[in-house]
Amino acid sequence: MRSKKKISPHSLRHSYATHLIEAGVDLLEVQKILGHHSILTTARYTHLTDGTNQNAGQLINALMNGFAIDWGKVK
Repeated sequence: MRSKKKISPHSLRHSYATHLIEAGVDLLEVQKILGHHSILTTARYTHLTDGTNQNAGQLINALMNGFAIDWGKVK
């Protein structure tokens, strides 16, 4: 038998915020959309999936691959 999951307005907000982050919406924009005064509240409110974490790693690697370092100088 399948257990029923309780849905609340809070869980819907949480899900919405998570989907926004996964879609690439900036955390500061999500903060504005949710009406949070503190970015820490927004960061705590959302959670990231493995796919989002992997995407973040790919974006960071792509950014870092754009730098050429020679003798301690960035070119």
